[in-house]
Amino acid sequence: MTHLTASPAASALRTLAEEGGHESTLNAYAVGGGAFAALLLLLWITTRLNRDR
Repeated sequence: MTHLTASPAASALRTLAEEGGHESTLNAYAVGGGAFAALLLLLWITTRLNRDR
């Protein structure tokens, strides 16, 4: 396999893809729920600070 990029991140991703990479410790539902909660918090902060209403 030829080495197309010199980026360490691309190299790590390629290594994960070749080895399967399915043994992630992050739960997809936990990540999605955390992102949703963070967006709701940002929405709440934005509406509290919006004085143009």
